[in-house]
Amino acid sequence: MTLPSPAPPAVEAAAVSRAGDLFQILRDGRARTRAELASITGLARSTVAAKVDALMATGLIGPAGEAVSSGGRPPSRVAFQPSARVVLGVDIGATHTVVGVTDLGARVLSEASAPLDIASGPEAVLDLVLGLCGDALRTAGRRPKELAGIGVGLPGPVEHSTGRPINPPIMPGWDGFDVPGYIQRTYPVDVLVDNDVNIMALGERAAYFADDDNLLFVKVATGIGAGIISSGVLQRGAVGTAGDLGHVRVPRGGDVLCRCGNYGCLEALASGPAVAAALTAEGVPAATGDDVLRLARQGNPAAVQALRQAGRDLGDVLAVCVNLLNPSVIVIGGRVAAAGEQLMAGVREVVYSRSLPLATARLRIVQSMAADQAGVLGASRLVVDHVLSPASVEALLAAP
Repeated sequence: MTLPSPAPPAVEAAAVSRAGDLFQILRDGRARTRAELASITGLARSTVAAKVDALMATGLIGPAGEAVSSGGRPPSRVAFQPSARVVLGVDIGATHTVVGVTDLGARVLSEASAPLDIASGPEAVLDLVLGLCGDALRTAGRRPKELAGIGVGLPGPVEHSTGRPINPPIMPGWDGFDVPGYIQRTYPVDVLVDNDVNIMALGERAAYFADDDNLLFVKVATGIGAGIISSGVLQRGAVGTAGDLGHVRVPRGGDVLCRCGNYGCLEALASGPAVAAALTAEGVPAATGDDVLRLARQGNPAAVQALRQAGRDLGDVLAVCVNLLNPSVIVIGGRVAAAGEQLMAGVREVVYSRSLPLATARLRIVQSMAADQAGVLGASRLVVDHVLSPASVEALLAAP
């Protein structure tokens, strides 16, 4: 899959003082002549030509055929070359990880995945991930020296500026661990780390909801969390915990103990392990969320009702989010969301009845379309936007 390229920003001559600024115009993939770039920016043709030559030397842009001639030699065109470098997108969950290699247009070139236990600690998990990264690069036919950067999603709060987890409730031994530093021992490139649901929100929006500036992505799996995009900007909160829906108390919670130590949390009722435990207590053996999904697909009425109730519990929390954030779309993803309409029906039932009518007038509640690729796509987008920023392009041009 190739994500839509970001539209070029509105440009004034004064704003295009560097080659990195000029490159932003070309990021949409459209081929342009030097004369067209001069017209767009208001810069002299000689200035544009010098900047284009510098960018071509990096491989970020390249020849793209010739324009129609109005007399004389046809002018040559240049365009963004997404294949110039590659990015590793890493989506680490509580029990599973997916690694993908993408080009600079976020087109997935290869993937590798494996089960894991996040509680086994950062070194063990990251060593597994680094092995998958090498496998994915080899499958894509790309070399480590072609790597522009690595994006990583973790299933817990992250201090985005440092890439260090902050008191993650399901990640013993990870608190304050230098994730970027550990990865850079193997791959000395920029490493950006964020909460896994945040990167899923970025990936889902970029791939399927580019026109929605207000989106809520909800992951329902071993835990429950949300990625919040408001006015087109990802909201991380003061310390990186924005969207931690799993530990919001729900009306049906009562005295159900959550692993966080509180009672009545959404995660303790509607996560995969919680639904499996509830079914087992009713005499329908289920060890994991995957077991619940299998039973539901087989038509087991208890499993179907358990998933519907999990959707209602989630809907109780999301109804508050709708009134507070007024999203235009809520995307439900994660392994438990693979239940499809059973979970979705419960969510819609409660959200549309409990939220303000004006807030739900144009609200869509949909299942994830990116599915297992959401995290990889989001991690790739996070890195691409960083490494192709004006400042990063200038640093690349200045490198010896």
